[in-house]
Formats: sequence, structure tokens, C-alpha cells
Amino acid sequence: MAMSQPDANEAPVLRLSRSFAAPRERVFRAFTVPAQLVKWWGPKGWSAPACTLDARPGGAWRTVMRSPEGQDHVVSGVYREVLPPERLVFTWAWDEEGGRGHETVVTIELTETPGGTRLELTQGPFESEDRRDRHNQGWSSSLDCLDEALAGGAIA
Repeated sequence: MAMSQPDANEAPVLRLSRSFAAPRERVFRAFTVPAQLVKWWGPKGWSAPACTLDARPGGAWRTVMRSPEGQDHVVSGVYREVLPPERLVFTWAWDEEGGRGHETVVTIELTETPGGTRLELTQGPFESEDRRDRHNQGWSSSLDCLDEALAGGAIA
């Protein structure tokens, strides 16, 4: 059986891996409990002044992320899978003028490792490589913030 080659026209997908020195239950709660999520959500220097999460299949989520300059950016979606403490799948779309923007799907998988948790994040498909790359920067910085919150005890 021949291996299929990736289609050159395939939409871009983001894949990130990160290790945390925390039990996966704590990492999972950081994504599903509003009081925990607001402690780290968003890139370095950003805040999350509003957050609603209904972490169950079919439940909606919405966050407001505030830039250091004070501009609000709203992102929301619906949970497709919630399997504590190992897997989350949810849709993601920015509020743009006139409605919701392009929707992607985020999958977060958490695996126990010696001394912590391995997070695998996949998001896509994106409309362009530029959009994927900007999400890569945002997620990478946000996961740095999560790591700091976990290490500093801000996430219970």
C-alpha cells in the first residue's frame, strides 16, 4: 500500500508541544475553570478580564483578551469533546466586525510524564500560513504564561 503524500494545497495546521512540571489534572483545570484560566490566558502582557466556560460537549466558551494597549479581542467557540484530564476539543473563532471570523478546531491532549504533563496542541485548518504563524506566536506566549502560573502556584 502506497503512502499518501501531503497535498500542497492543504490548509495550514498548527502543532505545538509543551511540558509542564505539574499534574495533568491541574493543567486540565487551567483550561476548563474560569477562575484558573483568567490567571494565564493570552500572550505575555495581556489580560483576560472576562471569561465564561461551559466545559461539556456542546457547551459554549467565550473570553475577552485585553492587549497591553487596552484593546479588547473576543474569541469564542463550542466544546466538542471534554475528557478530563486528558483531552479537550473545541472550536475557535475571533469576533470580527460583522460577526464571527474563520472557525478553527483546537485539540489539546495531556499525557502524564515523569514529573509532569506533556501538552500537545493542534489547531486548524487556517485560512493562511500567516494566520497559523500568528496563532503559533500567541499560543507559544500564552503557554509560557501558563507555565509561569503553574510553577508559581497561581493555578490550583
